[in-house]
Amino acid sequence: MAPVIHGRKTAVVEGEFAVFLIGIRINALWKIWKWWPAFTAMPRMLRELTAQPELGLLHARTHFGFRSAMLVQYWRSFEQLHDYATNRSHEHLPAWTAFNRAAGAHPDVGIWHETYLVRGGEYESIYRDMPPWGLGNAGTIVDAVGQARSAKGRLGLSQGDDQSS
Repeated sequence: MAPVIHGRKTAVVEGEFAVFLIGIRINALWKIWKWWPAFTAMPRMLRELTAQPELGLLHARTHFGFRSAMLVQYWRSFEQLHDYATNRSHEHLPAWTAFNRAAGAHPDVGIWHETYLVRGGEYESIYRDMPPWGLGNAGTIVDAVGQARSAKGRLGLSQGDDQSS
């Protein structure tokens, strides 16, 4: 487990990046043969992406619920995310094709994704006494001082002097 970084910190990412949320919802728990292949495909993709950082994945973290899982991913660019998703020589496209074939028209497994394009400087984050988390893993963690002291400051909307404490 990563150590806690003491104090108020923020994350900095140079340039534009993309945030990609992808999830699965198991609608029929007893139909393991429908959801298990989709559920186990993502770890293969993450191993591939981790082994090849030039593909553009900056960081990923999985969150689990009772019937669902969600993966938050930070990508260097939308173009790299899209290239990975549509390239037949990588893990994603064959897994996606197999899922569509297996799932058919049955609502036993739901999947979803959302993509957010983030322009440089149009995001903000704060971490206090936390190990590296979220955008802090995708970028660089720095002290939240000066202009970075407030949310408005981190977004370039103030000099950071609007933070009360």
